[in-house]
Amino acid sequence: MPHDASLLPRRFWWIYAGLLAGVAVFFALAELQHYLRNGGEHPWEPFLWEFSSVLVVAVLLPPMFRWHRASLGRGWRVLLARHAAGYAAYTVLHVLGMFGLRFAVYALTSVPYEPGNAWQVLGYEAAKDLVFYVTNVLLCQAWLTHLKGQQSALEMARMRTELAQAQLARLAEQVQPHFLFNSLNLIASVMYEDVARADRLLCQLSELLRASLSAQQRGWQTLGEEMALIEPYLALMQARFGERLQVRVEMPAEAARWPLPALLLLNPVENAVKHDVALSRGEVEVSVRARPVADGLQVEIRNSGVSAEQIERAGGLGLSNLRERLRVAYGDAATLWIGPDQGGTLLRLQLPAREVLA
Repeated sequence: MPHDASLLPRRFWWIYAGLLAGVAVFFALAELQHYLRNGGEHPWEPFLWEFSSVLVVAVLLPPMFRWHRASLGRGWRVLLARHAAGYAAYTVLHVLGMFGLRFAVYALTSVPYEPGNAWQVLGYEAAKDLVFYVTNVLLCQAWLTHLKGQQSALEMARMRTELAQAQLARLAEQVQPHFLFNSLNLIASVMYEDVARADRLLCQLSELLRASLSAQQRGWQTLGEEMALIEPYLALMQARFGERLQVRVEMPAEAARWPLPALLLLNPVENAVKHDVALSRGEVEVSVRARPVADGLQVEIRNSGVSAEQIERAGGLGLSNLRERLRVAYGDAATLWIGPDQGGTLLRLQLPAREVLA
């Protein structure tokens, strides 16, 4: 139990009350059989006896739990001394509360009630309460062990999540310099041919880097937001290569809401553009196609003029980064395949199902 009992969910208290009520009914029915065999005339009496006892126990169990928790970590002598005092207090309070309830109910009826003198009652109940007290201390310890295990599991899960987020952030940070250097090299090649075009390209690149930094800080974004970053990059490359580069994007609305790690697709698209156009003299096409499938989202990036082996060699850093980001974000649930496709290259990503963002 937390230090403040009000922090416990309402469901816990319903279960707690239900279990204790079940125990009271069980003992009351057992006592009822004995009561009737001995000629008892008021069948409600066994229920009063057992329910009065269990009701007081229900009130005393939370303080007992807190007393046991506060006694831990002080040495076994202190633990035994505190539990000896706790047992004595528990017995006195249990007897006073239980018989106080009984005498109050009997006072409303004409049925006499003579449990015996106070010392006899206290001695009889103290023996039973000792067993009950020890049993409940063991249950309290088991519950504390359970809570500690849960807390450790939550802490481990939190640490794993933070580690995965740190790994994703580190890998995303690798994307920007790689992408930036390649873009600057492309822009540098036209600086002396057309200064005005180079200036426009630098402005576009500045806007693109600003947007990619914002995406990196978010960590995850929708496929639509990812494509909103990639499309300016493709426009930048089309301005650089002119008619040599043709671009096609297919993304239905249901795919656009799909969440994925930020900047996941920038390097694959960049590799397809840079290596395809650089190694081809004719017109080339780069296409990005995304569609929901039965077990998740499928994203395909095609280029029309370079073999898969050339892309694998030339895009080694970007592809290794992509594989690592998939592993950190999805474990073994995501797959990456790259291979030949009608004279060019096809890179296919299969991302597992996740909650689609509205």
